[in-house]
Amino acid sequence: MKPPEPQPVPQHVAIIMDGNGRWAERRGLPRRRGHEEGARSVEAVLRACKQAGVRYLTLFAFSTENWRRPRAEIQGLMQLLARFLDSHEDDLLREQIRLRAIGRLDDLPRAVRATLRRVMDRTAGFANRELILALSYGSRDEITQAVRAIAAEVKAGTLAIGDIDEAAVSRHLLPPTCPIPTC
Repeated sequence: MKPPEPQPVPQHVAIIMDGNGRWAERRGLPRRRGHEEGARSVEAVLRACKQAGVRYLTLFAFSTENWRRPRAEIQGLMQLLARFLDSHEDDLLREQIRLRAIGRLDDLPRAVRATLRRVMDRTAGFANRELILALSYGSRDEITQAVRAIAAEVKAGTLAIGDIDEAAVSRHLLPPTCPIPTC
């Protein structure tokens, strides 16, 4: 039997970090514990991406819908995010991984935004690998923002309606400089 053909390595992998709270509840643990385990799994995913040669990793870590969770859970998630950034900043620098974030970042608590900005600024010069955190992110919100930006260009006369194509839409999606994740 002939071995299977090797598959090309995707440039961009995206993971929806969902189900961590339910994982913990099924095991009789607090939801917070599931979120902590999910954060720990990021290290293994980053290692696997490096070994496989994946350049971009997007983690959908906190959706716009997550703001509807209980206040204590949201605060715990924000604290976990800040701790993750603090504890992995040196790793990102050592591995030369650029950190970026997409979503409604202004919705995040000020201290979390400051930590996020610091790590993004310190890793901004790296170009070989990227970790993209989707925070306070929603695909419908992203599409709405893209449509508004395109409509503004049409209104300003800098874009003709006939020139709206996939490339024009892609330029307005987040982040516009990354290839689309591979399925």
